[in-house]
Amino acid sequence: MGQFDEIFGRLRASTPGLARAGAQQRKARIAALLRSVLDRREKAFEAGRAELGLSETDVIGQLIIIKAEADFALKHLETWMKPQRVPNSMMMLGKKAWIQYEPKGVVLNLSTWNAPLAIGLVPAIAAIAAGNAVLLKPSELAPLSASLLREIVADAMPEDEFAVVEGGPDVAQALLELPFNHIYYTGGHRVGRIVMRAAAEHFASITLEMGGKSPVFVDSSADITDAARKIAWGRLSNAGQVCIAPDYVLVQRSVADRFLDTIAAEISRMYNADGKGFEHSADFPRLINQAQFARVQALIDDALAKGARMVLGGPANPPTRFIPPTVLTDVTDDMRVMQEEIFGPVLPVLRYDDLEAAMARVRAREKPLALYVYARDRPVIDAVLAGTSAGSTVVNHNMIQTGTNPHLPSGGINASGFGRVGGHRGFLEVSNAKSVVEETRASAGLTPLPPFDAKTRAMMAGVLGRSTIIPGPILGAIEAALRVRGAFR
Repeated sequence: MGQFDEIFGRLRASTPGLARAGAQQRKARIAALLRSVLDRREKAFEAGRAELGLSETDVIGQLIIIKAEADFALKHLETWMKPQRVPNSMMMLGKKAWIQYEPKGVVLNLSTWNAPLAIGLVPAIAAIAAGNAVLLKPSELAPLSASLLREIVADAMPEDEFAVVEGGPDVAQALLELPFNHIYYTGGHRVGRIVMRAAAEHFASITLEMGGKSPVFVDSSADITDAARKIAWGRLSNAGQVCIAPDYVLVQRSVADRFLDTIAAEISRMYNADGKGFEHSADFPRLINQAQFARVQALIDDALAKGARMVLGGPANPPTRFIPPTVLTDVTDDMRVMQEEIFGPVLPVLRYDDLEAAMARVRAREKPLALYVYARDRPVIDAVLAGTSAGSTVVNHNMIQTGTNPHLPSGGINASGFGRVGGHRGFLEVSNAKSVVEETRASAGLTPLPPFDAKTRAMMAGVLGRSTIIPGPILGAIEAALRVRGAFR
């Protein structure tokens, strides 16, 4: 027996009861989880500060995302759980048909470190709302947050309904050997492939969010100051360690120099207003660990060695894992900074002359998790929306599409991930939409069964020569007549 079989067994044993739980019981679990989170906000501040150098405002942003998700589920759960009646068709006249949402079973969430509370708990809220048992394995790279998540969950829910297991890659690998019904994974491609292979062994459904290089288009019609300010904030939030952060900018050549000057000025205005240096800004975080620091610094060094020009930057501080806001231009595709997701406070800026060529350059890469376009000319905006593909797209802003509106689910496409998290779509992600059909007295005897006579064969063959769609009023009249027929059977 594996080391986690007992935990998994307890969770699986609870699934029949969880599936039968009504909306009020599920809502009580979500409310208890939310209270437990908010009661420990001070510990969340401490963990965020120690692990990433986050300000309280940064951590509050995560808490708001969790609260918004919980509030939305609490408001809509009764509606989500209701069986959904569907209209009948020509082949199902007189019958009752509906979709009934049932939980998938036991859900595993392999969450990551850059927003550990939100990424750990938002999928869990959907899973609880849908009636599933949950096992969360937080990232070992944020151990204080991982321990806090375990404390939050232990205070709010029984261990046979929601368990938290701490540990590193060996723990994740052991968990992936178990027959979970659904798996969430947030992270990179290498582990994403491992998760997909493991899920295939048990035919588990999966939700993957794997980031990527999210591009930004800046057209000459854009408000350059506004674009520079927002892109600077998007790139430097959490020191660039955000999955939907702008990863590189494609700016029309006629405004490129103005954009570069402006973004350098805006970065200084936001993160060095007092002139004491970026390292002393209360709003500029740190990289998660020394390995991440070394990787991002190597991206900068490689780019400069191959001819990139540093528009903004400076010396780093390895002991504190500080890399200053860095803007590079004259970058080329052979540089690592254009080959890897940066996940750090570094922004490459490229010039373009022709929008179609710039979009072709983006299309040549794997589809990104997010894409951004700044323009005031509507034809440019429409061209980018039609000519590119991404998990999400934002016009004249960035990083406002995820965790801000439960009506907008978040997720990627192909290499940037698949499946959706958030709101009703998050509930559906961990629900089985079970089709149910009930024979009625009105429909009895309408389904042809062997042996087929000549009349039945001719009737069925005749269907191929006309539409199978019956207009609503006619369908309603037929159904009414069948109900009358059924009443006298």
